[in-house]
Amino acid sequence: MKILIDADGCPVVSETIKIAAEFKINVLLLCDTAHIMQREGAETIVVSQGADAVDFALVNRVVNGDLVITQDYGLAAMVLSKQAYVLNQNGFQYTNENIDSLLHTRYVSKKIRNAGGRVKGPKKRQKLDNTNFENGLRKLLSSISL
Repeated sequence: MKILIDADGCPVVSETIKIAAEFKINVLLLCDTAHIMQREGAETIVVSQGADAVDFALVNRVVNGDLVITQDYGLAAMVLSKQAYVLNQNGFQYTNENIDSLLHTRYVSKKIRNAGGRVKGPKKRQKLDNTNFENGLRKLLSSISL
């Protein structure tokens, strides 16, 4: 098992690396050339810029039983099809049971925006969000490790 992070704009890279070390799990950071980051305790993979370039590079590396950290519903759906686990930056686990509903909501929101309407965006990130992520990650890794 390894943890792959969709690192472009991910606010919980440090928290993930710290917890992965506790569980002795390798971490891969995937980013494009506009968002290069190096972190001790993780391997960085840099891909060319382009629409969904990081997403496709990540999907090509993920295998059954891996864990992906992303807030991208489309990427989450592709990862779930490979029988891997997916967690967002708030500790919410994407599953086969909830991904269709999330994708549908994204589709409806896009239609509203394209028609000139407004859709409320996410709330500003709080310190509690990091705590929720850490708790969710530890809980998931503990359940997988059993």
